[in-house]
Amino acid sequence: MKDKLLRLALVVTLLQIAGCASMGVEPWERDLLAKDEMLLDADPVDVGLDEHIYFSKEATSGGRAFGGGGCGCN
Repeated sequence: MKDKLLRLALVVTLLQIAGCASMGVEPWERDLLAKDEMLLDADPVDVGLDEHIYFSKEATSGGRAFGGGGCGCN
């Protein structure tokens, strides 16, 4: 029973390792990934509003190339 369980664990581990063998981006796929639609934050207005709300609630600023206080007035 232990041998079967050990073999099963070995097979599962090898399958997981083999599944991660091609994790890189191929050269012919880079043009698709460079499009504006592929950005994590595609809408700059939405990003600006989210950042304003975050820094206003956190009462901090900086780190994203702008200054100001926690009140959100800058």
